[in-house]
Amino acid sequence: MTAGQVSDFKGADVLLTDLPDETEEVIGDRGYDSNKIRQSLAERKITACIPPKNNRKSKPLYNWHLYKKRHLIENMFAKLKDWRRVATRYDRCAHTFMSAIHIAASFIFYLKE
Repeated sequence: MTAGQVSDFKGADVLLTDLPDETEEVIGDRGYDSNKIRQSLAERKITACIPPKNNRKSKPLYNWHLYKKRHLIENMFAKLKDWRRVATRYDRCAHTFMSAIHIAASFIFYLKE
């Protein structure tokens, strides 16, 4: 965990070292565009799908079509935030609570495919 005002890429080193050996690609947003991260991934033969920052002089190439799929991951985190209502049982009606449980379970099965 880092403080709210700290850039995302400062804590990325710890997470990237724990990637499984069979990882082929990493998708990240512009916040992770740093030479250090790109070099770390390249040393492990992992393709970095990270768009370059606008102020970068030499702009590395990235797979734009693969990057577009990143929205699926963003949507997953949006759903996870909504699961707070399930975990804390905010819903007063049993049928509303069970509906949220079914949606969450369906979402998990969708991600496994």
